[in-house]
Amino acid sequence: MKKIGNKLKENLNQKDFIAKGQCVMRLLMTKLEMINVELSVKLKRDVIQTKTGRLKTYRSTCKKLSKKGLEKNFSTALENIHDLIGVRAVCSYVDDIYLVQRMLEEQMDMNILKIKDYIKNPKDSGYQSLHMILEIPLVFQGETQWVKAELQLRTAAMDYWANLDHQLRYKKEDSRTYAAAIDQELKKCAEIVEYLDRTMLGIRRQIENI
Repeated sequence: MKKIGNKLKENLNQKDFIAKGQCVMRLLMTKLEMINVELSVKLKRDVIQTKTGRLKTYRSTCKKLSKKGLEKNFSTALENIHDLIGVRAVCSYVDDIYLVQRMLEEQMDMNILKIKDYIKNPKDSGYQSLHMILEIPLVFQGETQWVKAELQLRTAAMDYWANLDHQLRYKKEDSRTYAAAIDQELKKCAEIVEYLDRTMLGIRRQIENI
Protein backbone atom coordinates (compact mmCIF):
# COMPACT_ATOMS: atom_id res chain seq x y z
CA MET A 1 0.00 0.00 0.00
CA LYS A 2 2.91 2.32 0.76
CA LYS A 3 4.30 1.81 -2.77
CA ILE A 4 0.88 2.67 -4.27
CA GLY A 5 0.76 5.83 -2.18
CA ASN A 6 4.26 6.78 -3.27
CA LYS A 7 3.25 6.24 -6.91
CA LEU A 8 0.24 8.53 -6.46
CA LYS A 9 2.46 11.22 -4.96
CA GLU A 10 4.96 10.80 -7.80
CA ASN A 11 2.20 11.19 -10.45
CA LEU A 12 0.69 14.25 -8.77
CA ASN A 13 4.14 15.85 -8.80
CA GLN A 14 4.91 14.96 -12.44
CA LYS A 15 5.82 17.95 -14.60
CA ASP A 16 3.22 16.96 -17.21
CA PHE A 17 0.34 16.90 -14.72
CA ILE A 18 1.43 20.15 -13.06
CA ALA A 19 1.84 21.86 -16.46
CA LYS A 20 -1.62 20.71 -17.61
CA GLY A 21 -3.17 21.82 -14.34
CA GLN A 22 -1.60 25.26 -14.56
CA CYS A 23 -2.77 25.63 -18.17
CA VAL A 24 -6.34 24.67 -17.25
CA MET A 25 -6.32 27.14 -14.35
CA ARG A 26 -5.12 29.92 -16.67
CA LEU A 27 -7.75 29.08 -19.29
CA LEU A 28 -10.55 29.12 -16.73
CA MET A 29 -9.34 32.32 -15.10
CA THR A 30 -9.13 33.97 -18.53
CA LYS A 31 -12.76 33.00 -19.15
CA LEU A 32 -13.71 34.49 -15.80
CA GLU A 33 -11.82 37.68 -16.61
CA MET A 34 -13.69 38.01 -19.91
CA ILE A 35 -17.01 37.44 -18.14
CA ASN A 36 -16.10 40.08 -15.56
CA VAL A 37 -15.19 42.60 -18.27
CA GLU A 38 -18.45 41.99 -20.13
CA LEU A 39 -20.57 42.28 -16.98
CA SER A 40 -18.67 45.32 -15.69
CA VAL A 41 -19.45 47.18 -18.93
CA LYS A 42 -23.12 46.29 -18.54
CA LEU A 43 -23.46 46.83 -14.78
CA LYS A 44 -20.84 49.61 -14.30
CA ARG A 45 -19.14 47.65 -11.52
CA ASP A 46 -16.85 44.66 -11.05
CA VAL A 47 -18.66 41.38 -10.50
CA ILE A 48 -15.59 39.24 -9.74
CA GLN A 49 -13.24 40.65 -7.09
CA THR A 50 -10.48 38.04 -7.08
CA LYS A 51 -9.53 34.76 -8.77
CA THR A 52 -7.14 32.09 -7.49
CA GLY A 53 -6.14 28.62 -8.64
CA ARG A 54 -4.48 25.66 -6.99
CA LEU A 55 -3.57 22.00 -7.52
CA LYS A 56 -4.78 19.65 -4.79
CA THR A 57 -2.00 18.46 -2.51
CA TYR A 58 -1.05 14.80 -2.11
CA ARG A 59 -2.17 14.83 1.53
CA SER A 60 -5.56 16.34 0.68
CA THR A 61 -6.02 13.90 -2.23
CA CYS A 62 -5.30 10.91 0.01
CA LYS A 63 -7.73 12.20 2.63
CA LYS A 64 -10.50 12.55 0.05
CA LEU A 65 -9.84 9.09 -1.44
CA SER A 66 -9.98 7.56 2.04
CA LYS A 67 -13.23 9.38 2.79
CA LYS A 68 -14.74 7.92 -0.39
CA GLY A 69 -13.36 4.45 0.42
CA LEU A 70 -11.24 4.39 -2.75
CA GLU A 71 -7.76 3.08 -3.50
CA LYS A 72 -4.92 5.57 -3.40
CA ASN A 73 -3.79 5.45 -7.01
CA PHE A 74 -3.53 8.11 -9.71
CA SER A 75 -6.13 6.75 -12.15
CA THR A 76 -8.71 6.46 -9.35
CA ALA A 77 -7.93 10.02 -8.26
CA LEU A 78 -8.32 11.36 -11.82
CA GLU A 79 -11.66 9.58 -12.22
CA ASN A 80 -13.22 10.34 -8.84
CA ILE A 81 -11.60 13.46 -7.40
CA HIS A 82 -13.02 16.33 -9.43
CA ASP A 83 -11.12 19.13 -7.71
CA LEU A 84 -7.53 18.01 -8.33
CA ILE A 85 -7.47 21.26 -10.31
CA GLY A 86 -9.38 24.05 -8.62
CA VAL A 87 -10.21 27.69 -9.27
CA ARG A 88 -11.99 30.01 -6.86
CA ALA A 89 -13.67 33.28 -7.82
CA VAL A 90 -14.87 35.73 -5.19
CA CYS A 91 -17.88 37.74 -6.34
CA SER A 92 -19.22 41.02 -4.99
CA TYR A 93 -22.80 39.89 -4.31
CA VAL A 94 -24.75 36.64 -4.13
CA ASP A 95 -26.70 37.36 -7.32
CA ASP A 96 -23.39 37.94 -9.14
CA ILE A 97 -22.52 34.30 -8.48
CA TYR A 98 -25.56 33.18 -10.45
CA LEU A 99 -24.83 35.69 -13.24
CA VAL A 100 -21.38 34.13 -13.65
CA GLN A 101 -22.87 30.63 -13.54
CA ARG A 102 -25.35 31.44 -16.33
CA MET A 103 -22.63 32.95 -18.52
CA LEU A 104 -20.45 29.87 -18.05
CA GLU A 105 -23.40 27.66 -19.01
CA GLU A 106 -23.56 29.55 -22.31
CA GLN A 107 -19.92 28.80 -23.15
CA MET A 108 -19.66 26.47 -26.16
CA ASP A 109 -16.08 25.31 -25.58
CA MET A 110 -16.48 23.63 -22.20
CA ASN A 111 -18.71 21.05 -20.55
CA ILE A 112 -20.50 21.43 -17.23
CA LEU A 113 -20.63 18.03 -15.55
CA LYS A 114 -22.21 18.94 -12.23
CA ILE A 115 -23.34 21.89 -10.13
CA LYS A 116 -23.50 21.75 -6.34
CA ASP A 117 -25.27 24.74 -4.82
CA TYR A 118 -24.23 25.11 -1.19
CA ILE A 119 -25.67 28.64 -1.11
CA LYS A 120 -29.30 27.64 -1.49
CA ASN A 121 -28.53 24.40 0.39
CA PRO A 122 -25.66 25.08 2.85
CA LYS A 123 -23.72 22.18 4.35
CA ASP A 124 -24.53 21.22 7.94
CA SER A 125 -21.39 23.07 9.02
CA GLY A 126 -22.76 26.29 7.55
CA TYR A 127 -20.42 26.24 4.53
CA GLN A 128 -21.73 28.19 1.54
CA SER A 129 -20.40 28.25 -2.02
CA LEU A 130 -21.46 27.31 -5.54
CA HIS A 131 -19.36 24.48 -6.99
CA MET A 132 -19.22 23.77 -10.72
CA ILE A 133 -17.45 20.65 -12.03
CA LEU A 134 -16.21 21.53 -15.50
CA GLU A 135 -14.41 19.86 -18.38
CA ILE A 136 -11.98 22.18 -20.15
CA PRO A 137 -10.50 21.31 -23.57
CA LEU A 138 -6.72 21.58 -23.40
CA VAL A 139 -4.47 21.33 -26.44
CA PHE A 140 -1.26 19.85 -25.05
CA GLN A 141 1.62 18.48 -27.14
CA GLY A 142 -0.56 18.40 -30.26
CA GLU A 143 -3.43 16.54 -28.61
CA THR A 144 -6.78 17.85 -27.32
CA GLN A 145 -7.61 16.52 -23.88
CA TRP A 146 -10.71 17.23 -21.81
CA VAL A 147 -9.52 17.97 -18.28
CA LYS A 148 -11.77 18.20 -15.23
CA ALA A 149 -11.60 21.14 -12.85
CA GLU A 150 -13.74 22.50 -10.05
CA LEU A 151 -14.78 26.15 -9.92
CA GLN A 152 -15.93 27.59 -6.60
CA LEU A 153 -17.98 30.79 -6.70
CA ARG A 154 -18.57 32.62 -3.43
CA THR A 155 -18.81 36.08 -1.89
CA ALA A 156 -16.02 37.70 0.15
CA ALA A 157 -17.97 36.97 3.36
CA MET A 158 -18.39 33.29 2.42
CA ASP A 159 -14.71 33.10 1.53
CA TYR A 160 -13.67 34.64 4.84
CA TRP A 161 -15.76 32.12 6.79
CA ALA A 162 -14.57 29.13 4.72
CA ASN A 163 -10.89 30.03 5.04
CA LEU A 164 -11.04 30.45 8.80
CA ASP A 165 -13.16 27.31 9.22
CA HIS A 166 -10.53 25.39 7.22
CA GLN A 167 -7.77 26.67 9.54
CA LEU A 168 -9.73 25.97 12.70
CA ARG A 169 -10.82 22.49 11.61
CA TYR A 170 -7.39 20.99 12.34
CA LYS A 171 -7.27 22.61 15.77
CA LYS A 172 -10.79 21.33 16.50
CA GLU A 173 -9.55 17.77 15.99
CA ASP A 174 -7.16 18.29 18.92
CA SER A 175 -9.96 19.67 21.10
CA ARG A 176 -12.61 16.98 20.76
CA THR A 177 -14.10 17.85 24.18
CA TYR A 178 -15.17 21.23 22.84
CA ALA A 179 -15.81 20.19 19.21
CA ALA A 180 -19.62 20.32 19.43
CA ALA A 181 -19.61 23.77 21.03
CA ILE A 182 -17.13 25.06 18.47
CA ASP A 183 -19.25 23.66 15.62
CA GLN A 184 -22.27 25.52 17.01
CA GLU A 185 -20.32 28.80 17.18
CA LEU A 186 -19.08 28.39 13.61
CA LYS A 187 -22.63 27.67 12.45
CA LYS A 188 -23.77 30.91 14.11
CA CYS A 189 -20.99 32.77 12.30
CA ALA A 190 -22.16 31.22 9.00
CA GLU A 191 -25.67 32.52 9.70
CA ILE A 192 -24.22 36.01 10.27
CA VAL A 193 -22.37 35.72 6.94
CA GLU A 194 -25.63 34.80 5.20
CA TYR A 195 -27.39 37.78 6.85
CA LEU A 196 -24.56 40.12 5.81
CA ASP A 197 -24.64 38.99 2.18
CA ARG A 198 -28.43 39.26 2.05
CA THR A 199 -28.38 42.73 3.64
CA MET A 200 -25.64 44.09 1.37
CA LEU A 201 -27.50 42.82 -1.69
CA GLY A 202 -30.66 44.52 -0.43
CA ILE A 203 -28.82 47.84 0.08
CA ARG A 204 -27.34 47.67 -3.41
CA ARG A 205 -30.76 47.06 -4.94
CA GLN A 206 -32.22 50.00 -2.99
CA ILE A 207 -29.49 52.29 -4.33
CA GLU A 208 -30.03 51.02 -7.88
CA ASN A 209 -33.73 51.90 -7.59
CA ILE A 210 -33.13 55.47 -6.43
